[in-house]
Amino acid sequence: MSDAVLNDLRAWLAAHESDLLRDTIAMLRIPSIEDEPEPNAPFGVANRQALDLALSLASDDGMRTTDLEGYAGYAEFGEGDKMIMSLGHLDVVPVGPGWKHAPFGAEIDGEYVYARGSVDDKGPTMASFYAMRALKAVCPDLGVRFRQVFGCNEESGFKCVERYMETEEAPTFGVAPDSGWPLYHAEKGIANFEITLPRYVGEVELLEVVGGQRPNIVIDQCVAKLRVGASARGHIETALEDQWDRNITATWEGKVLHIMGIGKAAHGSTPFAGDSAAIRVLRFLREIVPLSANRYFEELFDTTELGGAGIGIHGSDVPSKNLTSNLGIVTTEGDRLRLLYNIRYPVTWTGEELTARCRAFLAKLETPMELDVVRDSPPLYFPLEHPMVRTICEVYEAESGERREPGTMGGGTYARAVPNTVSIGTGWEGDGGAHETDERLKVAHLAKMSQIYVHIFYRLAMLAKESS
Repeated sequence: MSDAVLNDLRAWLAAHESDLLRDTIAMLRIPSIEDEPEPNAPFGVANRQALDLALSLASDDGMRTTDLEGYAGYAEFGEGDKMIMSLGHLDVVPVGPGWKHAPFGAEIDGEYVYARGSVDDKGPTMASFYAMRALKAVCPDLGVRFRQVFGCNEESGFKCVERYMETEEAPTFGVAPDSGWPLYHAEKGIANFEITLPRYVGEVELLEVVGGQRPNIVIDQCVAKLRVGASARGHIETALEDQWDRNITATWEGKVLHIMGIGKAAHGSTPFAGDSAAIRVLRFLREIVPLSANRYFEELFDTTELGGAGIGIHGSDVPSKNLTSNLGIVTTEGDRLRLLYNIRYPVTWTGEELTARCRAFLAKLETPMELDVVRDSPPLYFPLEHPMVRTICEVYEAESGERREPGTMGGGTYARAVPNTVSIGTGWEGDGGAHETDERLKVAHLAKMSQIYVHIFYRLAMLAKESS
């Protein structure tokens, strides 16, 4: 990239930093959590509002815009057969309790803007969009097209990008600004396994267990009800006296013991970074029930093991290391419990292998458990020597002065659903974690991301032309 073009792009972005912050704040104030579908708004009115804002900003800048029935939209400029694409998402996960700042207030406190979606993924998406704007203003006639995609269902299904791929073209080179620096060249497979089993009935009766909002969030609040027969009352009251978990409260209402567990939310790809309230509750139940119920509650609790050993799927490979398993939702329906696990499995595995291992393991348990595969998104893997991988690494080192090796991740980005695409970095140390309370992004990092993104887009455009 010539110094002159690079300097012009940097100058344009520096001159528009206040505009970038203004538009990002406007986007962050839209509570774009998936909701009931409406006409032309398959993921709810708020997601529609976020998409409308993005497409309006692009149209005002003179870009060509396309709305894919509210599933997603994109803005494009330039001409040519080759196309460089960036895919960001405007939907966010639910909020949960414990926020000190208004989740959709986009309040600036000190050096940070606080809001759900600031890091995942509205902030990076807006930084990417402004990088596209800079290219359009400074060097629009490069002989390639640039396209910014705005998705609306990344957090809960990828239906947006699935809809995109039904009718739209894949990029020559694409990036999803939704991971770590410089890029992630491998993304684990993602599977949602639903395991159902009967409610326990005996000296005690497990009336219900309820917790969780999405499979890919560590459960931060969980409740259970246990009806206790006369023969087990003394045992349980004695066990309650030895209860040690201060995040668990248990109160009697006649014969029913009401149990409440509190934990800490985290992204489902890193369940060890959170504190599952469901694990606390199921462990508590295992510890207090009489011997006659011990095997059931032992096997139930074991299913929550974060490495998947309790459902027979633990393991690892060299590129992506250990499998993780997050119990993201537990519900009670009639006489059955339903447990939904969000599993991130190694990049050299297949979903079929994973499913077979789980079924074989469950078949050996004393408690009858049934498996339903709700979702299976295959892994993504680009070799380190791939030209796109090498180019992005070179740009990051040039911009930051820091050499980093490409990473692997348990999280899933749009890159796994679109050919020729990898995920790239967002934010730096000090920024809040995705899916956590008081999610935050340093204001200076918003501008810094846009500077790196514009360099990446330009270099990928040159790479695309060289490959003609």
